[in-house]
Amino acid sequence: MSGTPLADPLPVHPPIGVFGGTFDPIHFGHLRLAEEMAEALGLERVLFIPAGQPPHRGAPRTASAHRLEMVRRAVAGNSRFSADAREVNSTRPSYTVDTLTALRAERGVDQPLWLLLGADAFLDLPSWHEWRQLFKLAHIAVVARPGSRLLQPDAMPEALKNELSQRQVADVPAAGPAGSVLLWQMTPLEISATAIRDTLARHGSARYLLPDAVLDYIHELKLYI
Repeated sequence: MSGTPLADPLPVHPPIGVFGGTFDPIHFGHLRLAEEMAEALGLERVLFIPAGQPPHRGAPRTASAHRLEMVRRAVAGNSRFSADAREVNSTRPSYTVDTLTALRAERGVDQPLWLLLGADAFLDLPSWHEWRQLFKLAHIAVVARPGSRLLQPDAMPEALKNELSQRQVADVPAAGPAGSVLLWQMTPLEISATAIRDTLARHGSARYLLPDAVLDYIHELKLYI
């Protein structure tokens, strides 16, 4: 049968998750968040990107090289997780918009990217550098615990509320490589890096709050003590 041959279907790019933070130290709350979102979003990979010079807060307690090594040790047993050193290796402040711009340049315009954010970080988004540009570069998955401030009336700044009203999706997968916002409730794990640092400072046990490989590294170098 003659005729014009059908064009090959467009290649499908499995989505990639981008998870930034100080990770000072990384703990099971971080890892569980990434695991649940990898499953929910069908992520091929989650990039853990420790901040080198976070612009929105004071300097982290621990040097960036140590925080990167703790992330590497924490994710070593999960084939979908990997540590990304780009912000640690940069001499510039760690702006998320720059990181996503670089990833977009590397992965191409069709690659779906999901920026994984906690609820508090999302509520502060309007204070971030070029924050509206983030929606052009990635989808955003906002992960909240039950009872989170995100779920309270009037917690959200008006500018952010307007963006959410235009971009929120009720389910996954979202269409296209960027631009959607998904609100997701995760398993409530009341673990915080601050509490871990305080526990270690008073020589208490942080076992079962973070991976043994990370805790061994902390004790070996006497971090947070």
